[in-house]
Amino acid sequence: MPMPLPTFDDVLAAAARIAPHAHATPVLRSRALDALAGCELLFKAEPLQRTGAFKFRGACNAVWALDDASAARGVVTHSSGNHGAALALAARTRGIACHVVVPEGANAAKLANIARYGAQLHTCAATIDAREAAAARVQADTGATLIHPYTHPHVIAGQGTAALELLNGHGPLEVLVAPVGGGGLLSGSAIAAAATAPGCHVMGAEPEGAADTAVSQAAGERRIDFVPDTVCDGLRGTLGEPNFALLRAHRVEVVTVHDSGTLAAMRLIWECLKLLVEPSSAIALAAVLQQRERFAGQRVGIVLSGGNVDIDALPWGRAA
Repeated sequence: MPMPLPTFDDVLAAAARIAPHAHATPVLRSRALDALAGCELLFKAEPLQRTGAFKFRGACNAVWALDDASAARGVVTHSSGNHGAALALAARTRGIACHVVVPEGANAAKLANIARYGAQLHTCAATIDAREAAAARVQADTGATLIHPYTHPHVIAGQGTAALELLNGHGPLEVLVAPVGGGGLLSGSAIAAAATAPGCHVMGAEPEGAADTAVSQAAGERRIDFVPDTVCDGLRGTLGEPNFALLRAHRVEVVTVHDSGTLAAMRLIWECLKLLVEPSSAIALAAVLQQRERFAGQRVGIVLSGGNVDIDALPWGRAA
């Protein structure tokens, strides 16, 4: 049975539930980046969240929302990295087992994070269908609860707490920009913004090589039959059905960004904010920089989603 779509009350409940475990991350500023973008930028620094990404918020909320009997059987998910590490740590905070299905060729730094937090790894082919099938097998074998990376309502609500903190502590904002892959962060952010800052325009940043959200919005229905081709490994997941419904309900705009612009923005963040971010995170700034005239003079919030970078494998040459 489909789960109900999360509401703002769910985001507020998530904020209270994760407070003992998650960091309230700082908001960073850079005069140099403001001058370059021609607007006032406020960066929500989720690379400083536990496990190095916003994903801990949703995973923690989902784990601690389980009843005791379900929690005792553990949790399972599939993940390219950040959600797997987040769920592993969240499970450890509750003392329960965690299984993570990972695709072949996943980011080495993210795989190391998953292992560090004690999850049992299961490898599968690098397709969404293979990941979901493998997770279903593990779930059947163990009785664990499936915590989907971006469609689970408790995950979506938990991800919305990053935008909630940003808007409550540093509003008003005229625009809020977040990356979009499966849509958990962006849809959770849209819920938070609609309730706390209804005048704030919410925008998603998506790689040109994995633009299923932009294509789906243009078509008016989910279009997820594609093979992702992007350096943003955290944004290769297909847009979830509840996430699409939430983005449409809140009229969220999505813009696409070429990888070269994303890598250039990543270097700028490293240089100006002195913050390690991954390409999947830097794409939000890249989206602002490629439409500089549109954001001129506005207060723009940017959710920097994570900082788990496999530095040795990074294709710097594509930024040229």
